[in-house]
Amino acid sequence: METSKNTRVLFVSQAYVVGVNQGKLNAIAETGKAEVGLLVPSNWKALEWNRQFVVETPYPKIKVYTAPVMFSGRGGAYVFNPLRIWQVIKDFQPDIIQVEQEVFSLCALEFAICSRITGKPLALFGWENMERILSAPRRWVSNFVMDTVKLMLPGNHDGANLMRKWGYTGLMEIIPQIGVDTQLFAPKATKTQNEVFNIGFLGRLVPEKGVDTIFAAVRHLLDKGLKCQITICGTGYIEEALRSEAQKLQITDSIIWRGGIRHDQAPSEISNFDVLVLPSRTAATWKEQFGHVLIEAMAMGVPVIGSDSGEIPRVIGRDDLVFPEDNAIALAAILERMIHEPNWWQEVGKFGSNIVQQNYTHQRIAQRLISLWEIILKGKYTISPTKSNEAEVKQCV
Repeated sequence: METSKNTRVLFVSQAYVVGVNQGKLNAIAETGKAEVGLLVPSNWKALEWNRQFVVETPYPKIKVYTAPVMFSGRGGAYVFNPLRIWQVIKDFQPDIIQVEQEVFSLCALEFAICSRITGKPLALFGWENMERILSAPRRWVSNFVMDTVKLMLPGNHDGANLMRKWGYTGLMEIIPQIGVDTQLFAPKATKTQNEVFNIGFLGRLVPEKGVDTIFAAVRHLLDKGLKCQITICGTGYIEEALRSEAQKLQITDSIIWRGGIRHDQAPSEISNFDVLVLPSRTAATWKEQFGHVLIEAMAMGVPVIGSDSGEIPRVIGRDDLVFPEDNAIALAAILERMIHEPNWWQEVGKFGSNIVQQNYTHQRIAQRLISLWEIILKGKYTISPTKSNEAEVKQCV
């Protein structure tokens, strides 16, 4: 079967309950090369915030199906009613199904079984990037899913290596789940540094995000007489501890606390940053899987700096903007160079914008996915076992 205007792709993921996350799907539909269906939970709940979501449908070119799930809010455990899955497949008649869930999830298992029954090829996206000991049932689920999947789409290099280590030998490409809306995250016509250099953070206030490293770096810069401040956009359970740390370092007057912001407010906030810093630190069960806020800032021409946790160095794409985890002195050195060398600061901002245009727009990701589906539907690929844990994959850069 060849990819054509009639190629029909059914996406399955709780991530697309939120309309802003559907930009990639709309970009696929707008190519005219594929028709897009979407199955999402109708009762999805964010357990961390005790918030129930209403399914949003901002794009008329996406045919949205909803269904309640058991174990709502539990990413690896939720399941659809099998009868509803059958009804959706019968109605939409997909040529390929793409599930965006981890390989050991019960949702992935449901659709792997469905793929075997219907003969519909299955593509699977996942973020998992850390070796973990799976229970015997979860290991069985993983093996069953990997034996079924025709295309694996890990969101990062460590995840690709992990899938190879766990035994997947098929077609694979590293690709982020969601790209950037470059109309929403658009650069200012001209950008110059603020008089007081504004160091921005946007994300959750949890220990693994390493915000305290920014605090220590700014204390170092202030001791050198440099004018700088921190703008924090986000909430989390360590906010009070961070405020106490700021008092201890005597930098309280240099911090602006913006609280949680909606996604549509992010471009306005980021545009005021002179630099965005993502100082993540690896924990026992987590390391940075991608850092989507990085590509949002990069799309706007705002320079970014990140730690060497997980995928961050590969997303940023240049060593001089990456510092070792928890190393406030190294972070301060990069920030100091940006303050003292505005031409270099502008150069790295343009570099990031170019990287996004090449790899991370919704349109670019749509093109890459369509090409991969074409390979599967034509059946023109071979499976060859890898001899090492290093993934042999197509890469995005």
